[in-house]
Amino acid sequence: MSFGDFRSLQVRLAVRLAVLYVAAAAIAVGVLVYQAYDTAGSLNDRELSLRAEDLARAMVADGAGQPRLDLPSKLAAAYAAAPEDDLFAIRDTNGRLVAASPAEFGDRVSKWPPATDEASYFRLSGAGSEDFGSETYYGLSVALQTAAGPMWISVARTEGSDALIRSLLREFVFNAIWVSPLLMLATLAIGIFAIRNGLKPVREISRMAASIGPDATSVRLPERNLPTEIVPLVASINHALDRLEQGFAVQREFTANAAHELRTPLAIITSALETMDGNGELEKLRTDVARMNRLVEQLLRVARLDAIALEFGTVDLNKIASSVVAAMAPWAIAQQKTIAFVGSERPAEVKANAHALEDALRNLIENAVVHAPPGTEVTVTVDRGGRIEVADRGRGVPRQDRESIFKRFWRGGGEKKEGAGLGLAIVSQIMRAHGGSVSVADNPDGGALFILSFPSLRPAASKIAGRCVAGEAARAATSTRN
Repeated sequence: MSFGDFRSLQVRLAVRLAVLYVAAAAIAVGVLVYQAYDTAGSLNDRELSLRAEDLARAMVADGAGQPRLDLPSKLAAAYAAAPEDDLFAIRDTNGRLVAASPAEFGDRVSKWPPATDEASYFRLSGAGSEDFGSETYYGLSVALQTAAGPMWISVARTEGSDALIRSLLREFVFNAIWVSPLLMLATLAIGIFAIRNGLKPVREISRMAASIGPDATSVRLPERNLPTEIVPLVASINHALDRLEQGFAVQREFTANAAHELRTPLAIITSALETMDGNGELEKLRTDVARMNRLVEQLLRVARLDAIALEFGTVDLNKIASSVVAAMAPWAIAQQKTIAFVGSERPAEVKANAHALEDALRNLIENAVVHAPPGTEVTVTVDRGGRIEVADRGRGVPRQDRESIFKRFWRGGGEKKEGAGLGLAIVSQIMRAHGGSVSVADNPDGGALFILSFPSLRPAASKIAGRCVAGEAARAATSTRN
């Protein structure tokens, strides 16, 4: 599966997860920045409240009972060090100014309405005055109880005095902006890994489902350890496979029974025709019955291949090929053609079912002899690499038909063909059962070259062939020439 395929469930989940992460990260960063600046503002307000409380604690009553500000030395030094940055003004409940720093701030505050127990915040612009300059101040006014009685206390400070806090906030925001994508990518990678791992059972089931075919209809997909959303789908597929297997079984049984029932009457008709004397029409009838016999035999072979599991053993391709060539040589001679066998010098051993392999090779040789011109030779070659080649001198197979000729009942177009279109299909099915393949190419000497390829038990060796020639006693049983 490619991550560029947006039809993939894995890609869709990953994309949606990525969008979710981006949105969540943006919201989280926004909330964090908002909370950070809100916290900074709260800290600033808290500091102003603490300053007002410090001033309230420093209020005392003199001998005459009048309120007076008695600042501790450290606090007085702090206010004296930066009178233009930190402002305060204290009024009694009659609005009379008790203390102020600087005096200009006290003059302004004395004109303000009374303070309440709830702090009220304000911004104050210096408007170019000598004491305030052009600074902007932020402060609060609140009514507090003091040793000299209730007082209205107003404190303020320049807005730039919290520069350290705001600098820290800016650094925090900057770090959050560049760290968040990294965290998002890491989280996304973990999410994609989790998705892939979660979909692993689905991929395994897909691979198993890909192996199911007409030759493996009994395979069923496991329903354990699957996501609950997938279990109903897998169960439905298994039920469909049950129905397909049943349908295949009925079809195979019907084919086998029909072919078997036809063998006896065809055998009787063949025997009767052999004993009759007649004209050319009778000869045509014999030919038609022979074709019917061959079709029934092929149907029985197809039914056996579909219904019975082949048993494999180690066989030598040389022995198989030579025995089939020897058995078919007289028939080829009757067709005015010859068969030559070219074997390897050493055994060419493969894992195979001898009877099925003989059927496959017999069909290939028969097909080659039928399509070879009279007086020509069909060559069967074996090499140690686990291959059997059958070459003829016929018209060959057009490239556009080389895939179709191995389909059941495919007979092509154009020229009239006597076969039923099952021979090469049987060959292909046998080779699939062996884990091998059958292919067709052009014969270098003209005609078609069919190749049976098997998984070899040994490393492939170069072909050492000894061609059968007329008069060689050692080849007489397996090679016949005109």
